[in-house]
Amino acid sequence: MPAMTGVLDDQALLRYRQLLDAEDAAFDDLEHASEDGDRSHYEEDMSAWLNALERKLAFLSHLGLELELQHTA
Repeated sequence: MPAMTGVLDDQALLRYRQLLDAEDAAFDDLEHASEDGDRSHYEEDMSAWLNALERKLAFLSHLGLELELQHTA
């Protein structure tokens, strides 16, 4: 049976969940480093979190979902 456009299959949902979990874990590490004032780990954890976020956004883009981020001052 062909996949329906606009519908995520179980594999896509599983992969997205994995990416969300990885992003969440990386953010938790970043948060702890920030709270502890641990600058060296903060830099590493920031890089890991941004990498996880980029992987998630790339996956969504691959699925045809584009996000537009708006920055507010």
